Amino acid sequence: MPKPKKKKKSVSPIYTFALTWLVLSLIIPLHKIWGLLITVAVCSCAAFIAGRISAKRSAKEEAAEQEVKPAEEKPAAPEKKSYGPEIDPILEEGNRALSEMGRLYMSIKDVEVRQKINEIMRITDKITQDAIEDPSDIPQIKKFMNYYLPTTIKLLNAYDRMSAQGIEGENLNKSMKNINEMLDAAIVAYKKRLDSLFANQALDIETDIEVMNTMLAREGLSGGSDFKIKEDF
Repeated sequence: MPKPKKKKKSVSPIYTFALTWLVLSLIIPLHKIWGLLITVAVCSCAAFIAGRISAKRSAKEEAAEQEVKPAEEKPAAPEKKSYGPEIDPILEEGNRALSEMGRLYMSIKDVEVRQKINEIMRITDKITQDAIEDPSDIPQIKKFMNYYLPTTIKLLNAYDRMSAQGIEGENLNKSMKNINEMLDAAIVAYKKRLDSLFANQALDIETDIEVMNTMLAREGLSGGSDFKIKEDF
């Protein structure tokens, strides 16, 4: 933190006093008491006026320095990591959706609905991040984000507006109940979508295991038991 600059005392009043004394000494007889008193009074007034003028000038200069002083540069925000032109839009849309669902989670007071929103957010985040892990899943993820996700958010916003009314009504209660039940179906569908995204990886794992079993059998290292894939994992 820079130390504040010390203000220099102006010497202008001293010079003014001395100069006024010198000029008056040529006009007024200083050897007389009345002349000495008048000279002292005039010199003091002149020095006082000079001090006021100097103080005002210093204040203006200080204000001007503060105006032209450059603002401290803020550190540049770290650049976001890019995963490519196909993946970046998916991540951005996923973050916007999660942010909106987070707002709805805080706004809606029903505990059961909040739990369902939290589960939907958890699965949505996993589906979004799968675009990084397996770019071949991008077409499926885009379909999910272009319809299923925005429709879910639209219905949650409707629930939020209706619950904020604070009144009981047949139509309101029926609509809110339907949305609540829809969330259960959405969670099941989201989980199935997430599971389907791992189909390629499951196929790759199965292929790798078959190759490993073949190599072990060929080298006589299998010991009579092959690796097996458990069907109910």
